[in-house]
Amino acid sequence: MAFDCDLFVIGAGSGGVRAARMASQYGAKVIVAEEYRVGGTCVIRGCVPKKLFVYASRFSEEFEDAAGFGWTVPEATFNWQTLIANKDAEIDRLNGIYIRNLENSGAEIVQDRAEVVDANTVRLVQSGRTVSAKYILIATGGTPVVPAIPGREHAITSNEAFHLDRLPDHITVVGGGYIAVEFAGIFNGLGVKTTLLYRGEQILRGFDDDLRWGLAAEIVKKGIDLRVGTNVDAIEKAGDQVRLTLTDGSTLETGAVMYATGRRPNTEGLGLEGAGVELARNGAVAVDEYSRSSVENIYAVGDVTDRVALTPVAIREGAAFSETVFNNNKMKVDHGCIATAVFSQPELGTVGLTEAEAREAHARIDIYKSDFRPMKHTLSGSDERMRMKIIVDAETDRVVGCHIMGADAGEMAQVLGIAIKMGATKADFDATVAVHPTAAEELVTMREKWLPPEAEAAE
Repeated sequence: MAFDCDLFVIGAGSGGVRAARMASQYGAKVIVAEEYRVGGTCVIRGCVPKKLFVYASRFSEEFEDAAGFGWTVPEATFNWQTLIANKDAEIDRLNGIYIRNLENSGAEIVQDRAEVVDANTVRLVQSGRTVSAKYILIATGGTPVVPAIPGREHAITSNEAFHLDRLPDHITVVGGGYIAVEFAGIFNGLGVKTTLLYRGEQILRGFDDDLRWGLAAEIVKKGIDLRVGTNVDAIEKAGDQVRLTLTDGSTLETGAVMYATGRRPNTEGLGLEGAGVELARNGAVAVDEYSRSSVENIYAVGDVTDRVALTPVAIREGAAFSETVFNNNKMKVDHGCIATAVFSQPELGTVGLTEAEAREAHARIDIYKSDFRPMKHTLSGSDERMRMKIIVDAETDRVVGCHIMGADAGEMAQVLGIAIKMGATKADFDATVAVHPTAAEELVTMREKWLPPEAEAAE
């Protein structure tokens, strides 16, 4: 059977673009459909603009810290419109680069919504055109979720936060994951009164407890009103403010409410079930270790599969798909031991198992901890703490987890990821000469095992 193309990609985010470019380079005829902008969530309204906002929000503290080093800084002012304009210009630049890279690889880009008709047919909604394809790749990412509560239409998500006309005087962020924590830090740093509500016991569920509790203490010191064990029952408009009814019956008036309570795979209305593609309860495309769905020639990569929702993972999955299907080189993606960062304030960097996970996975573990005031703050006057933690399998001496809170934690986690992925031992860490004076030298100078209070008492 002759097809219009070898590969039809639905979604031009990081995973879809990588797969399309590589397939084209391997000689496949590729069409990519994107209904919004090329670049996907990360580039257009995710990690890239968010990191730019994080940089912007950090300057308020930098100005304060400068005084301890002899600088007299005039009273600073901030212009939200300038930040938005400069951010938009950078996103436009990146969007153009993604388009050029796709076109230079030989792929065709179609600015339209695509829906699956059957196992080998895709329909373009606006043009009405149908396209037959030997393979279809779903790379539509995820989308924010706002719970079905009264007044949900008055809430915004991270999508809208990047395009606010003006900063509110007070914002309430609902959620406890990395998006909620990061945006709470952004708004707080930009001078907005910030409340963070989370229904659970503590923010950042799934991260190591030392980082969770340590970060919670630090963001409260920075002025964020953190309320855990709290949720919103209803939202109503109250003039130019928003009134929240909380689960304890109290009310909270705020200038805006932003929901960051999770994302769901973006499969609604794509026609996948009609084509026989199996979906999980949350809408994720169920795939095997090679990213193949229940339909032999339909694959999926990235957040739409709900495996590991990180941009570099989507890129790796897209590359592995093209290697497998178009280069006759079967390739799986190892989803274990992935380094990641939370661009909170202070920042978090983490790789490997948490302490709780390590205790379940290993018979005995050794813990090494360090909690200290960074050198910078000996003169800045800030009481911000830095925290590091190394988790070791006591039977093999292999480092199975490392967790950092503090400046440049994400940068450190990337390098640590290499060592831990390669199987480095605590002895390897100990044998490495420190770089002095740095915060990172703590990682190779920690020698004393940490014992819980009950163990110390027993000794």
